[in-house]
Parts: sequence; C-alpha cells; structure tokens
Amino acid sequence: MLLRGDNMTDKALSGITVIDFTEGISGPYATKLLADYGATVIKIESPGVGDGTRRSGPFPDDLPHIEKSGMFLFLNTNKKSVTLNLETNAGAKIAQELLKNADAIVESYKPGTMDRFGLSYQDVKEINPKLSYISISNFGQTGPYKDYDLSEIVLYAMGGEMYSTGLEDESPLMLGPNMSLFQGGAIAAVGSLGTIYRSQLEGSGQHVDISLMECLAGSIDRRMATTLAYEYTGEITERKALSAVGYPLGVYPCADGYFELVGGLLRWNQVVQMLGSPPELLDPKWSTPEAMQDPELNAEFDEIFFPWILSKTKQELWSLAQANNIQSAPLNNMEDVASDPYFKEQGYFTNIAHPVAGDFLFPGAPWIMSETPWEIQTPAPLLGEHTQELLSAIGYTPNDLVRLREQNCI
Repeated sequence: MLLRGDNMTDKALSGITVIDFTEGISGPYATKLLADYGATVIKIESPGVGDGTRRSGPFPDDLPHIEKSGMFLFLNTNKKSVTLNLETNAGAKIAQELLKNADAIVESYKPGTMDRFGLSYQDVKEINPKLSYISISNFGQTGPYKDYDLSEIVLYAMGGEMYSTGLEDESPLMLGPNMSLFQGGAIAAVGSLGTIYRSQLEGSGQHVDISLMECLAGSIDRRMATTLAYEYTGEITERKALSAVGYPLGVYPCADGYFELVGGLLRWNQVVQMLGSPPELLDPKWSTPEAMQDPELNAEFDEIFFPWILSKTKQELWSLAQANNIQSAPLNNMEDVASDPYFKEQGYFTNIAHPVAGDFLFPGAPWIMSETPWEIQTPAPLLGEHTQELLSAIGYTPNDLVRLREQNCI
C-alpha cells in the first residue's frame, strides 16, 4: 500500500496523499501549500528532464543546475519525486497504481493531455471513485480558448487590471512577474482542500477545473471592483495619476530609496503636522474641497514637500507617518526585507539545507496554526529521488526497476 503521511503524523493534512502532475509555478505552489501542512505529495517528473522550473533561476553563483534552481527549491519542499515516462504504457500504468490509494490528483497539463495518458478524470474515477481531481490550466478545460498558450503578461492583460494600471498618457503596465501564477496556485490549493473534504464526508470525488484566467478575473486586485463598476454603470476604468485625486499620494524618492504614503484628502491636517506645520501650509486655501484637485496648488505643495522628503530616510519617514496616523510604508528591496526586525522576530525566513544546492533562507509559513504547525521537514527532492522507494512500496522488485529504466519508463 502507498505510504501515507509517513513523516508528518501531527500536521493539519497528515494522512492525505496527493499525486502531483504539475510543473511551473501555479500547480507546484498549490501542492507545496498542501505538503508544507502535512500532506504526502508525490511529484511525477519526466526521466532525465524533470519539472521545467529546475532550469529557471536564480542559481547559486549564477551557474545553472537542475538541482539548484531557487524557484524549484522553494516550490517543492516536503515533496517526493518519482520519475515516470507517461508516454509509455508502463509509465502510465505505474501512475494509475499510485492513484489507487491517493486522495487527490493535481495536474496542470494542457487540456486533453491527461486523456492521452489514460489518466483523465473518467479514467481515474474507475480506478479510485473517491479521488479528488484538480486540473489547473490557462483558460480551463472547456471553451474557445482552452487550447491557447499563455504567459504572465498575457494573463494579466486579459484577466487582470492591466488596462487601468499606469499613467493615462502611457502604455498600460503589469505588476511584478509571477504574481498571477502564485495567486492561481493559492486558489487551486483551496479548491483542492474543498473537494478532498467533500470526498471524505460523502465518499465520492469530483473534478475541479481551475482556470488561471478566471482566477485573475475575480481578483481582489481591482479587477473584481472594476468589473462590477462596469456592470452597474457601463463605464470603463481608465488610467490616471494618483495625484489627480489628491496629494501627497503615491511613491516618492527619499534619502535612501523610495517611500509610499496615502495623504491628502481627509488626512491633510495630519500631513501638515508630519511636515512640522510649515506656515505656508496653514493658509485656509489648502482646506477647500477643490484644493486637492488644483494642479497649481499641487505644484506649490511639491516645492515644500520634496526637499523635506528627500532629506529623510525610509525609516525616519515611516516613524513620522505612523506617529501622525498616515498610511505609509517604505519600499523595501530584498536586502531590507531580509534584515527587517519584524521578520526576524517572527522567525519567518527558514533555513533549508539541500544536499546539492547548499543552505539558503526561504520564505516561511503563509499562515500560522497553533496546534498543527507548518514545517519544512525535507528540502525539495532530487530528480527521481524517491522512485525506487515508492515503486517498491506498490510491489515492484529491483529487477522490475532495472527493466523499467532500460525501457526509459522511469
């Protein structure tokens, strides 16, 4: 019988086994969340090739190596790696055997690919009726776009709020790379838990169709709000500078980098206090409803504001802004984040020792559970590291494994 929850007996998801047919970012992030809270996740990879993310940077010393990709190492903690050539009958048969005692399958192939391997939802339902089947794809399993390729920028442009991001006289802008893919993975993890829970209650699985396009179209990052606004008013949200609705509002340079604050409007008096109540800003002209949209007053304010903000560091500005109850934050680079006392006190960053890549700090728990905590018990697996162990557990002998390797099945 397949090993179940063998190394995490006191975790929130102990006893749940997931067979992971995903690669890239969204699928592996979904299964990482499950694995880090105790599920046994068995990652299926192609022999000699593995997940494509193994060839994505960053790499230590900028030297590419399939066992040293920072992205892969982060996304695949606590998982086991089995290499299977699903294009072969023997490889597909082994996958089916692994699924017999699993609770869930998560896959991110192009729609129709799992059908070709004999691993479609209908196929595996015959093998294991209780199995939860989660598919992650660009545009879902059906519809006019289901076979289309997708990149992060295309996804954000079509499904996200790219159209209204940026300045009105410039081209639209996307957010940071991979944000949409991680969001899709988080939603897939929630969908996985929902269907696994239902299966345990009712004894039958179901197919969960995760469309990255739809994940982003329902995003809290303005897309949901602007979609509803269009439905109610027929108006399209346009790009505009933040200063068009008040000041100071947005990101500004300072002595050691950049600082963001949300001032003006209802917080005007607090901004004046933060600046030391200069006499020029105590004039009643600044207190009229029209002042925040007056470009001439904005320019006059900038003459006072910019010398002040450029003379102060991010931490000095943050202390002043917080003391005056102004929403604000320093724009941290990665060095700032790594040395932030908040993260250090929380113990957020976790050291992971990998047998090939070495020791590195990685982001830690996305949420904290008091009784069944998150934990990194094993680093991301070497390619095929657990093939012999797990195939032996379902009845394959050493001679079988030799033969399967010779046939390029594992």
